[in-house]
Amino acid sequence: EPGTMPEADAVAAMMKYNEALKESGALLGLDGLHPPSMGARVSFAGGEPKVSEGPFPEVGEVLGGYWMIDVKSKQEAIEWAKRCPASDNETIEIRQVMEFEDFPADVKEAAAGFDEMQAEARPQA
Repeated sequence: EPGTMPEADAVAAMMKYNEALKESGALLGLDGLHPPSMGARVSFAGGEPKVSEGPFPEVGEVLGGYWMIDVKSKQEAIEWAKRCPASDNETIEIRQVMEFEDFPADVKEAAAGFDEMQAEARPQA
């Protein structure tokens, strides 16, 4: 629910996990997200933008936050996820970032300049 905060001991356990990710060198970024009831969606049915304000009653699962990690394999990402001190009602979905190299030549040509744009958009560490 909006405004509901996690218990301090749960936050402490999660911070310990986050610190382990950081110390391993795998952690690139992480953020928690406000609930969908505080958000909006923009859909494009028929080519026209339509704005819907939250909450979204048909939503069964909610993205509450994310970690961006750099690991050598999906299995390594799974091993990190298994170490997370998540509660009974939480699920971690593992997805690989699509790299520019994953696209065919015609798509790369259409997206010329994307890699420079992406580098400029990322904050410098």
